[in-house]
Amino acid sequence: APAPALAPQVAAPAPVAAPAGGDDLASLPGIVTSPMVGTAYLAPEPGAAPFVAIGQQVKEGETLMIVEAMKTMNHIPAPRSGTVKRILVDDGSPVEFGAPLMVVE
Repeated sequence: APAPALAPQVAAPAPVAAPAGGDDLASLPGIVTSPMVGTAYLAPEPGAAPFVAIGQQVKEGETLMIVEAMKTMNHIPAPRSGTVKRILVDDGSPVEFGAPLMVVE
């Protein structure tokens, strides 16, 4: 569960969906937010290796995760090259538009 990773930044125990916490996270440099409402998937398919892991170097445009909306798999690209610092959602969890997904710095 992502709650321990979120604890230093966000007081709310609810993952990502808490509006108060979302504002704080959204202001972080390097935050990657969801472009849509949908379901977040950290791997291309069940049982497969995740697209990225914490500490991994990524290039701008590289797929970080998928957000599935209305049966369409939307690849979420890295907005910049950098290192994956935090993953803020669980695989298969629902996300809102603008919800923080990941930190890439």
